[in-house]
Order: sequence, then C-alpha cells, then structure tokens
Amino acid sequence: MGFPATESGIELKILEYLFSEEDAKMFLALSHKLETASSIASSLNRPLDEVVGHLDDMAERGLLFRLQKPDSTKYATIPFVHGLFEFQVKKLKRDFAEMVREYFEEAFDASIQESADYFLRTIPVNQSIDATHNVANYDDAVEILKSKSRIVVTDCICRKSAALVDNGCGKSLEACFMFGSMGQYYLDRDMGREITLDEALGILVQCREEGLVTQPATSRNPGGMCNCCGDCCGVLKALNRSTQPAKMVFSNYRAIVESDNCTGCETCLDRCQMNALEINDEDVAEVNKERCIGCGLCVTTCETGAMRLIPKSDTEYHVPPANSAEQMMLMAKKRGLL
Repeated sequence: MGFPATESGIELKILEYLFSEEDAKMFLALSHKLETASSIASSLNRPLDEVVGHLDDMAERGLLFRLQKPDSTKYATIPFVHGLFEFQVKKLKRDFAEMVREYFEEAFDASIQESADYFLRTIPVNQSIDATHNVANYDDAVEILKSKSRIVVTDCICRKSAALVDNGCGKSLEACFMFGSMGQYYLDRDMGREITLDEALGILVQCREEGLVTQPATSRNPGGMCNCCGDCCGVLKALNRSTQPAKMVFSNYRAIVESDNCTGCETCLDRCQMNALEINDEDVAEVNKERCIGCGLCVTTCETGAMRLIPKSDTEYHVPPANSAEQMMLMAKKRGLL
C-alpha cells in the first residue's frame, strides 16, 4: 500500500524511530524476494557473519521478514502495513502508537482507500447466509481455518495501539490469525501462540458476538485473517471516511431489509461498523448500498428476521486471487508500479 510522504514529515519520524542508519542501508539492499544471507553478503561485499548478525537482529526487531527452515534461512523486506507496524505488536509503546495514528490520519488512510479491495476483504458471518446459497470456501471463515495446518493467533495491533492513546474500544485483543510462513514468523518472535482449530473457532465466535468484521487477506489461500472493529481498525476507519466504502471493498454480499418484518428496534444500527443502516420515515431499517460491505453482523442479531444477506449479482461477484503473490502483484499494478 505504499508509504506516502506528508507535509509534517511524520513518516520520516517513524522511520527514525524504527531504523538506525545502518539498518536503513541494509533494508534498501534487500527486496521483497526472499534471499539467503550469503547472497546478501556477496552483493554487499561484506563478511557473512557480520551480515547474518545484522539481518537476524533486524528480524528480531520486526524490521525484516525471516523465513527459517531446517536447511536454510532467508530474509526479505516488508511493507509498512502489513509489516513494520504489525511486527511491533509485542513491544508497542505509546509514542510509536501516537506517531502511527498521526500518519494514518494525515496520509496513510488514503493509501488504504486506494488498496483496500486487494489488501483485506470482507467475508460474511456464515450464519447470516441463507442455506440455499452456495458459499465458496474462500468466503467462509470456518472453512479457511479448517484448511490451515497451523493456526497462530496474535493481538490486534490496531486495538492495542488505540488503547495506548486512550481511544480503545475494549473488544478482544487476541483476534488476528496468521497462517503458513507468516504464522511461523510470529511464533519465532514470540508475537503469537499456536492454537488448535477448536480454539480458533471459539475465538471466531467470540469476535462475532462482539460485532467484529472478519477480514482475511484478499486471496483464496490467505496468509492471515483479522477480526476488525470500526473504532480502531486502520482499514475500516479509512473506509468509514469515504462516502462509498462498498465500492472500495472486495465483498460478494450485501444486506437487504424485509421491511414488513422490521420493528425498528435499531439493533442492526449498533452492529453495523460502516454506518450503512438507518431508520427511515416509516420507522423501519434501510440499507445504504453505497456503505454496506456485506459482513452479515446485522443479520445475526435481528430477532424478527428482517435483515438478510444476499449474494451480489454475477457482474459484481469477485473471485479472489489464487495466492498472496498474485494478490501483491495486483496491488502493485493498481498503484502503477508494474
């Protein structure tokens, strides 16, 4: 999603907070492609043991991605989000949280709005979909969790950061899942813990009871899945500032109201993270199609069955990219980098 410049220079303060000058030189010598330390040392013309020490130190501080296998260790650069920001989750301090909040408000929200459709996508609460509809596995959080051989859970960096600057919502912190090599990195740095499928499903149920929106990475084989609130989540907050968040989100569903069944109780208004619902002049709920992102949270607490979630039309339906590599390529193309 880039790292846009600001008039205030807050993005430079963030870099100075995280990186020494030597760290910055090392970071700029790498790319997003995984490389061995020997390859990096050769390109830098520096001693291997010196380079290994520096790379591991940076990886331990969340400044690089490191993939450790029994027969090799490789390193690569990481973006600001998901990467530098999230990798500070276990040592997050108020001063850094305040800088990040300022940066999001001044510039990074715009980057999120431009890239939201390929960064994270919204998938519905499975209980909110009519049983007659065929829900694809990539649109079902339970099926995503079942497909993973290793599930790692970590704290939500957004809610943790908001709490440090006296703006927390009080909802569950341990709510973000990581899979595959990303999950292993979180374990290696003690940023999360490995859990069973049953534990993960329990966390998912709790998150949905709290009204959190489930957002996996935008691929059919996501490397992570978040449970987000409109109060703290960087993505949802950025989308909320738009008048048409529905157009910015990768989602295959939208909510409708069966007005004859609606009692105007306003429960759905409290559940909606996008302010997509209101009570009209006839005292029944009404959905703003420009704002609904199809999470289904309004459906699961509607006691009269007035709220329903329906699939979008064939022309609006999207199939996510196959994997994270394809996802990143699409994001880069959208930003004009390829």
